[in-house]
Amino acid sequence: MTPQKRQRGRPKSQFKESSAGTLQSLDRALGVLKSVARAERATLTDLSLSIGVPTATTHRILTTLQKHGFVAFDEERQDWVIGIEAYRTGVSFMNRTSLGAVSRPIMRQLMEKTGETANLAIADGPEVVFVGQVETLNPIRAFFARGTRTSMHASGTGKAILSALPEERARKLLMSIGLSSFTENTLVTPDALFDDLAQTRARGWSFDREERHSGMSCIGSVIFDEHQEPFAGVSISGPSTRFNPLRVPELGAMVSEAAQQITGLIGGRAPSGTPKPTALTV
Repeated sequence: MTPQKRQRGRPKSQFKESSAGTLQSLDRALGVLKSVARAERATLTDLSLSIGVPTATTHRILTTLQKHGFVAFDEERQDWVIGIEAYRTGVSFMNRTSLGAVSRPIMRQLMEKTGETANLAIADGPEVVFVGQVETLNPIRAFFARGTRTSMHASGTGKAILSALPEERARKLLMSIGLSSFTENTLVTPDALFDDLAQTRARGWSFDREERHSGMSCIGSVIFDEHQEPFAGVSISGPSTRFNPLRVPELGAMVSEAAQQITGLIGGRAPSGTPKPTALTV
């Protein structure tokens, strides 16, 4: 039996000579760029070994990327880092995937599935500011003008955001504004509010039972940014008569799913352990 030959030298390159429909040199350059981005800083030798391309070729790729500003060489540490043009490219992506632009089609789908007005709000200190809305076709419906503010503790999106914050941070925010009463259902004691936030955190969506406006109810869920920070929320709102207790869990799961879709599309990340969309009972 012929003994198997030991493989010697560098690892096999991930770039094939006969990649149909692609430019091998561009494939290699983009592979190097992604490797630098993943490593944050890397030496020439490490990059060459990680992608299986000869050191001389890797160096030519790096100097070409450097010429265009996509990578830079740190003279002091003698390694390669991402350059300003890569950042500008990322900014262009972020502009295309801005919260408002990305959210609108998801909100429209949410409105169509639930039959209720879909809202988008961002956190601003202890308040949320409504920045977008897709109105339902129902003649009796909720409406919040852009720029409308409301206290977090009396808002579906606000309670969703609060539930995703560490308790100490949430308490500091609330202490700066107080637990004002808007209706007889507003949660104005810390015990009542934090019990409600615990339920929200467990199921992935909040329920505002006429806590801001009499006769109006709202279900919200949190949107996370790329740092896993809660910074916005999506919700549905409408007359309380249409928020049947038997249907609320189903609506909550739809809102939670919409929030998770928006989080993903803007490049956000939910912290590990964040509940998946579910129709738990209220």
